[in-house]
Amino acid sequence: MSTTRRSFLQSMSAAGVVSLGGLPPEFLNRAARADDGKSTSGRVLVLVQLAGGNDGLNTVIPFKDDDYYKARPGLKIASGATLKLNDELGLHPIMSGFKKLFDDGQLAIVQGVGYENPDRSHFRSMDIWQSARPDTEYTRDGWLGRALDQTIGRHSGTMPALALGTEKLPLTLVSTKVNVPAVQDLKNYRLELGRTSDANKQRHRKLLEELAAKPAPAGSELDFLRRTATTAVTSAERLREITSSYKPTKPYPQNSLAQKLKLVAQFIAADLGTRIYFVSLGGFDTHAQQESAHTELLRELSSAVTAFIQDLEGQGLRDRVLLATFSEFGRRVKENGSLGTDHGSGSQLFVVSPKKSGIIGKHPSLTDLVQGDLKFHTDFRRVYATLLDRWLQIPSEPVLGGRFEPLDFA
Repeated sequence: MSTTRRSFLQSMSAAGVVSLGGLPPEFLNRAARADDGKSTSGRVLVLVQLAGGNDGLNTVIPFKDDDYYKARPGLKIASGATLKLNDELGLHPIMSGFKKLFDDGQLAIVQGVGYENPDRSHFRSMDIWQSARPDTEYTRDGWLGRALDQTIGRHSGTMPALALGTEKLPLTLVSTKVNVPAVQDLKNYRLELGRTSDANKQRHRKLLEELAAKPAPAGSELDFLRRTATTAVTSAERLREITSSYKPTKPYPQNSLAQKLKLVAQFIAADLGTRIYFVSLGGFDTHAQQESAHTELLRELSSAVTAFIQDLEGQGLRDRVLLATFSEFGRRVKENGSLGTDHGSGSQLFVVSPKKSGIIGKHPSLTDLVQGDLKFHTDFRRVYATLLDRWLQIPSEPVLGGRFEPLDFA
């Protein structure tokens, strides 16, 4: 009796033969389908979400603009304290790591990023940013998920993309053809051979290894099963090697984002073929007593990303990796009565790139506003188009539903 794809996976699941850190066997199903070819560029995108709506006005500060100090008498950053980028703009004083990246020609700051008719709801605005479909209320996939759909048969790894440190897969990576795993802890991402005796575990492993080695016509059911078994064995074994042998070339700070990026560096160094990583830093919804909380968040962002880039340089991997941040919206220009800021719209985002650096676009006016918000001048989909067309080398028009002019940072 022939072994079908469904019966194979069902029997493996029922026996507890294959479990990748609690991930369902369907992950193997999708991953094996994806492992059909080899990526030509080897480039990696790391996307960092600043969840909650980062206050861009106190991140990149227009220290020469008197209207900034009028709008924020309690939250203003003194002109002399900013880390000056040019004659008009400076970084928050806690972001010394980002200042060094800027001075070294590795940091681009894209200003005035947003979209038409902005929504100040966290959930709706985040859906818009993660789907890249501002005109669609209910979305079933994300912009990078749709990009992954185009790469079936072209990437080399068992995991074309990965969300690290998240319980739930972000909409950004939801795809109709590729099942992207979300892994909270690399230590728990492993090959489990069932809650059974050692003898049975050895038998199960032998079954997987024999199936992985068995020749089969390309595209056949047996070929699918062979590649599924190969994925199960090789990815788990490789990841076990990573956890035991990886040594960062630079120390990472002991904060949450840094530890997530350390895991990303481990995966990149392992060369599993994963091209897209997603991590998140939360806490940016600073409605009250913003100053200390925002300072600590920016400290974490700057120190973590700087350590990550330095580690990649030490590993000889720097030129392969581009890191970009995004947040669902900026904050209002005027501070509120609780020494915080409320939901706004246009803001900036950061790109740490081996290709281009500098300030892209003008800082939005602090007096020509829309309902108290900065006016955006750069559609966020232009950023995505740049990441897709110029960095990942995936055509952006099918993903974004139209042509958006790329920016000069990749």
